[in-house]
Order: sequence, then structure tokens, then C-alpha cells
Amino acid sequence: MSDKLIIFDTTLRDGEQSPGASMTKDEKVRIARALERMRVDVIEAGFPIASQGDFEAVKAVADTVQDSMICGLARALDKDIDRAGEALKGANSARIHTFIATSPIHMQEKLRMAPEQVLEQAVRAVKRARQHTDNVEFSPEDAGRSELDFLCRVLEAVIDAGATTLNIPDTVGYNLPHQFGELIYNLREKIPNSDKAVFSVHCHNDLGLAVSNSLSAVLNGARQIECTINGLGERAGNASLEEVVMAVRTRQDIFDCDTTLDTTQIMTCSRLVSSITGFAVQPNKAIVGANAFAHESGIHQDGVLKNRETYEIMRAEDVGWATNRMVLGKHSGRNAFRTRMQELGISFASEDEVNAVFSRFKDLADKKHDIFDEDLQSLVTEVGIEAENERFKLLSLKVCSETGETPDASITLWVDGEEKSAHAQGGGPVDATFKAIEEIVHSETELQLYSVNNITSGTDAQGEVTVRLEKGGSIVNGQGADTDIVIASAKAYINALNKIVHPVERAHPQGADV
Repeated sequence: MSDKLIIFDTTLRDGEQSPGASMTKDEKVRIARALERMRVDVIEAGFPIASQGDFEAVKAVADTVQDSMICGLARALDKDIDRAGEALKGANSARIHTFIATSPIHMQEKLRMAPEQVLEQAVRAVKRARQHTDNVEFSPEDAGRSELDFLCRVLEAVIDAGATTLNIPDTVGYNLPHQFGELIYNLREKIPNSDKAVFSVHCHNDLGLAVSNSLSAVLNGARQIECTINGLGERAGNASLEEVVMAVRTRQDIFDCDTTLDTTQIMTCSRLVSSITGFAVQPNKAIVGANAFAHESGIHQDGVLKNRETYEIMRAEDVGWATNRMVLGKHSGRNAFRTRMQELGISFASEDEVNAVFSRFKDLADKKHDIFDEDLQSLVTEVGIEAENERFKLLSLKVCSETGETPDASITLWVDGEEKSAHAQGGGPVDATFKAIEEIVHSETELQLYSVNNITSGTDAQGEVTVRLEKGGSIVNGQGADTDIVIASAKAYINALNKIVHPVERAHPQGADV
């Protein structure tokens, strides 16, 4: 029987550190429920000391999720650890993850601490965390550039202090696969009490090696992988959950361990995270990209038709592609709608909330014939977006675009309780729309990104638009969805503007670099 490989998802913590990817409390709970349905072992819900919003989000996830363990991050400081312990009180199963840097450059330049001081603080932090829970994870930040002998001393000491999981982060994505695997092997061999803790890894993707390094660590004895949906995370991101899980599942001839995840939930989770964060999945992304199971070459198509395994090493339905099925239409009633929402793990706080989303569902069903699960998830996201659009709201939009003429847009917004209208021309209908909005708002923001993706297939599919705005160093992503992509673009731009003017609730959570 093979060992169990623990999957520790940090989409809600490290994933949220992607520029502009901050999430509200309700959005975090939705993603946590989806991770729970996928049977993720540990969900790192956030960094409770970072802000009141992050504390409340971790608490809400801990109070909601029943089956997965919930983890909160804390620096090796009493106040951080106590705050994490408080946020996790309601969890069925809780873990505190505490960390301190151990590499020479971090100790000297960032912490301004001597190695002995770092060792002492690491031990004290683990003992403090054990006062809240008997499940404590310790990370020596920047372990990939730390000196091996010192790393061994610290890890041996924290095990004696009560750490049950040792997470070895390649914080800056510096290591190569053979090197990182060797590090894990040496740590397990050199640390006398290494058998008393689970070895974990947390790899960043600065050189595009996060998944490779993680898998190399597994081959050398690591039994927990820290990863994120779609590989989200600081800078170039983290190891992608879907790639790690499917590599181990597909190559059972190599790995002597496996996860217990329900991989058919991978696509649902991927799309949900993409929809909420505004980070679209590239078409050629492994496992969850639109082209992951598409075959263009005639030779390949012929081979797959004769025997799928000629060009496919795993089944699309095993990662949830086949579950992309039509569920509802314009004749579907409220009961069918509510039932399907419950099956997707979406609950409503009140009948008014049900009515609001159901009304939008009916409007959408009038525009497109087939309503898919992704459309339903998008509707819920849209309602949440509108709820936070407190200052600017779209009332009406008219755009004219014809051959040989300059496109122009006329728009009316609700601004602080007043209707305001403007007209502008632009290089295209979207450009004209954004300029018309700015005629009213004068936001002084810089547009950093504009992207459009179809939520489902077909020419009547909803377009999902992401707009990224920057102002004074603050970066936000806005989302909008509609069967008309110009309207979706206006919604996304307005959503981003509302986040810029109300930055507190979605403040970038923290700067932890585990």
C-alpha cells in the first residue's frame, strides 16, 4: 500500500498575494467549500494578524468547513500566533503554521538577527503555537538558500519543541530539481528525530520549476505538498495543485505515494478561482487549459479515435472536463435552480439573496439557451461584485461601432446617489466606453491589463472580462460578465474603480514570503 501524500492548498493565502488577486471573506468561503469538496487535506485560509478582514476570513472558513483541516499563518511572534489561534477556534481540525527565515541573507539583511537568536525564536514560537493546537507546522523561510547544518539544528529543535510538520520552502524559486530533492533527502538523513515529523515543501515558480522541485522532493521522502489552484501566488506563483496531483496520480509506476483527492473537482475549482480572482487560465496550461485535451493534428486525432492512449496519458473526465454539462435552461424553475446551487456548494443567507440570483439567472436564460455550472458560479460572483459596487454603478450604455466610423459610447452611471452621463469616442467600442467612464469618474488610474475570456463555449457564451487598474502603487482586478463583451468590459472597469476607492476591505493581505 502506498503512502498518503498530503495536499496543503494555500490559494487563499499565498495565492491571494498575486497582484490584484485579493478576495473578500465570502469569496474565500466559496473557494474553501470547493476545496473541501475536492477533499483537499489542509486549507491555509490566510494570515490572521495581517488585518481585521483577513482574521474574519480565516474565522469564517474555520467555522464553515467541516472535513478539511484549516490552517492559519503566523510569524514566529506571540501576537501573530495568538491571533491565529483565536481565528481557528471554530475549526473541526486546526493547524498553526509559523515561520522565520534561516538563510544568511534573510537573517542578516531582513531580520537583523544572529543565527542563535533565530533558533531560539523558532523554538519559542512552536511552543507558543502548541498552546493553541497540537498540530503545528514550522517553516524555515528561504530554506532553499539556507546552510544545511544550521537548517538541521533549527529543524531538530522545533521537532523537540512540538512541531509535527516541517515545511521546506524554496521561497525565491532558486533551486533545481535534483538539488532540492537532495536537500530533502539530506535533511531526513541528518536530523536525528526527523521520523517524528512530516516533511513538506512549498516551491515558488520563479524559474518555472515549482512543480518539478515539488515532485523531486516527493521522490526523496516529502509527504506534503503546498500548492495553489492554477499555480497562483507571489511573483511567478506556486506549484500548481492540479499538475502535482495529476503527475503523482498518472505516474504511480514512479511514486510510492498518492493523494486522496477527488480529481473530478479540479476543473470546477480552477474555473471558480479564475472567476473570483480575475486571473484567466492560459489555453495551453497543463490539466486545466482549454487546449489540454484538444488535438489539432490529423495524425493525433486519428490516433486518439483509434485508441485514446496513443496521445493522451490521462482521461479528461478524470479532472472534471466531462462534468462541464448543461444543467439548466429558461424553463427551469426555482427548485431546480436552488438544488443545483446546493450541489455546487453555494448557499444563500436569505430568500432575498436567492431571488436576486434567480432573477439574474432568468435574464441570462433569455439571452443564451444552455446554462452551465460555470454560468451559475459567474452569476453568484456578479451579485457579489454588484454588492461591493457602492460608489459607481452602471445604469445604461449605448455604443455605436460601424465600418469607417469612429466608435463612440454614451454612458450613464450612478455616482454617490446621482445620475451622471458622458459621451466619448475611442479606437474601438471598449476604448470609447472606458473613456466615457473616465469623463465622469476622473480616477487617475492606469490600465495595466484588459482580458476577455469565454465562460463556456458557443457564440452566445458569456464573456468574462478582467480589468487591472493601478493607482499610487495599489493594484486591483475588476471583473464583469455578460453575453455582450462591451457591457462586460464596462462592468469590469467599474468594479475595479469601486475597489480602488474602497481599498480597505480588499487590502493586500500581507507580505509573508514562505
